[in-house]
Amino acid sequence: MSKHHRIHQTQNKAMSGDQIPIYTCPMHPTVQQANPGLCPECRMQLLPVKKKTQMQMPATASDHHEHMNHDQHDGHSVNMFKNKFWLSLLLTVPTLVFSNTVQHWFGYHLTFSGSQYIPAILGMIIFLYGGLVFLKSAKVELENRLPGMMTLISMAITVAFGYSIAVTFKLVNGMDFWWELATLVTIMLLGHWLEMASVQNAQGALNELAKLLPDEAELMRGKDLIKVSVAKLSVGDIVLVRPGARIPTDGEVVKGESDVNEAMLTGESKPVKKMLSAQVIGGTINGSGALSVRVTRIGADTTLAGIMKLVADAQNSKSKTQILADKAAFYLTFVAIGAAVITGIAWGIDGKSVGFILQRIVTVLVIACPHALGLAIPLVTAISTTLGAKNGLLIRQRMALENARNIDVVLFDKTGTLTKGEQGVVDIVADGDKNELLALAAQVENESEHPIARAIVNAAQELKLQTKQATNFTSLAGRGAQASVNGEIIYVGGPRLVEELGATLPEAIALAAAQASAEGKTVIYVILSNKVQGAIMLADVIREESKEAVAILQAMGKRVAMLTGDSQGVAAWVAKELSISEYFAEVLPDKKAETVKKLQADGSKVAMVGDGVNDAPALTQADIGIAIGAGTDVAIESAGIVLASSDPRGVAKVVKLSKATYRKMLQNLAWATGYNALAIPLAAGVTAAMGFVLSPAFGAVLMSVSTIVVAINAQFLRKLKLQ
Repeated sequence: MSKHHRIHQTQNKAMSGDQIPIYTCPMHPTVQQANPGLCPECRMQLLPVKKKTQMQMPATASDHHEHMNHDQHDGHSVNMFKNKFWLSLLLTVPTLVFSNTVQHWFGYHLTFSGSQYIPAILGMIIFLYGGLVFLKSAKVELENRLPGMMTLISMAITVAFGYSIAVTFKLVNGMDFWWELATLVTIMLLGHWLEMASVQNAQGALNELAKLLPDEAELMRGKDLIKVSVAKLSVGDIVLVRPGARIPTDGEVVKGESDVNEAMLTGESKPVKKMLSAQVIGGTINGSGALSVRVTRIGADTTLAGIMKLVADAQNSKSKTQILADKAAFYLTFVAIGAAVITGIAWGIDGKSVGFILQRIVTVLVIACPHALGLAIPLVTAISTTLGAKNGLLIRQRMALENARNIDVVLFDKTGTLTKGEQGVVDIVADGDKNELLALAAQVENESEHPIARAIVNAAQELKLQTKQATNFTSLAGRGAQASVNGEIIYVGGPRLVEELGATLPEAIALAAAQASAEGKTVIYVILSNKVQGAIMLADVIREESKEAVAILQAMGKRVAMLTGDSQGVAAWVAKELSISEYFAEVLPDKKAETVKKLQADGSKVAMVGDGVNDAPALTQADIGIAIGAGTDVAIESAGIVLASSDPRGVAKVVKLSKATYRKMLQNLAWATGYNALAIPLAAGVTAAMGFVLSPAFGAVLMSVSTIVVAINAQFLRKLKLQ
């Protein structure tokens, strides 16, 4: 698969049949897909057509690459508009130089035999060469009964062309429009070139994701290393990832240890420690250690491919603002045509010449093109979606991002979201040194595979505590374990073991243990010489980022609540640690959605953040469902937004991005609609009595400037810092 164009493959679905309904772009007829949406090239609304063919995704990477090149050769690309603009500009210059009107304006006289026909000849060439792309696109719009900006442009240049032909061949008396036509087409081509370049630039960040994967991987075959294309890797292959190299595909570490930079996919700036059995993501950067990785997912099944598809789907989904803008652009077309007709009738009644009337009609049609309005939202959509992806926010539904700015309550599921969903040491009480007690317990539990034992050993390793080798390890079923350390028998276990041994339990340790048990923590005692030396408290470990995530949201004025199926004691402890005053404990999986409804009862907009299968109904019930990316596929499918990492601080980023995106959309809409409201009367000639008449060429300039202003304003969204 061509990594530069992998994104476009996700937008096509195989279809067959005699008459297949497909959707295509009026500007890029080679862009075809089974469902309505926006053109991936220029973000225009795709129009329905019927095609007697079979749509299929390219069978191979080279097929797809050739397909994309063929699209460009068909003449519908940024380069096409650029090339047409420069040649049209080259022809427009002599058209202007030899125009009688321009010569009169600037007070010069340049003629020779036949020079009077130069504007007509060059004007015809410009119309047929530069204007044909607009005429073809208008044909598609009219065939589908969805007239739009291409229809208006085509009407304008066709009227100017037809009238100029009639004047040139003495069919009517008047002043021809050749220089206006040439300038009009050239400026239109410039506007489309700049617009499409802006859109392509907006999508560029997404395309950069495709470039994260290396072209080759080092495949391990026995003791040999073979360089192969990443596309030829299979599930189960073992690849060597050298220090500083990119990981070629998703896999599992089978040998080695290293820190991996996953920032480009998750937004996490801190490298992630990878050891034996750890999962790695294709496209991320290996640190200073070499890793042997078993391939677990390839091609479209990889994390990177999934992220790209989510982003592509989001860019083709619509928000309420987009739907409003689409309707406005559609109706503006009819407003423009109506304004042109009224302009013609009004000036006809006033007794103006045919040339003047046609000038006003052409100017109205050009200046009223809903180009800026059509671009106002899609360009912001493309930029915000890719900006979100670069920060670990995957927008599955545009509606979800748009609504996030209005959220009143953020409801977190506890396990796996605010906590890690795994047991860890959260407190230690000891007669002596706490670290010595932990090291002693880790020595005993080192050979055990029990989750609690592994949590104790991991805690000691994280603190880099020195531990000696224990001997005579024995597992005590249901009670704990024992082993010999320095010739002394050490017991590690729960209350039953203390009771069974009749060990002395100091009052301070007993009180601390009782408090921990009330909070739902697991208490493990360390016993030496028939006396409890201390207690280790374990619980579902709270994520380091959770406290900050809650604080940021509360500072934004959001209510933060927590939902869990755990006991009241566990919920109270976690809520206290995170400064959450509103929590719901002992909630059964099928009752989580009802909790969301309760919060919605007073009209509050609720965002539900979860990661598990049992969170899916609540994610769906909430006004916005936000899934932790490390969660299950079911939860992700039920959510409108996915956090690529497990960092709950991403929720605040979603709210910030939502507000900035909506603000930028409103700015663009205000400019696009305000421009048309002011420009159409000027184009119609309301200021003619004051001696100011807007020419078609200047109208084209204003229309292009409006589009460029919208495009530039959208680009400023790139500067938004979500950290």
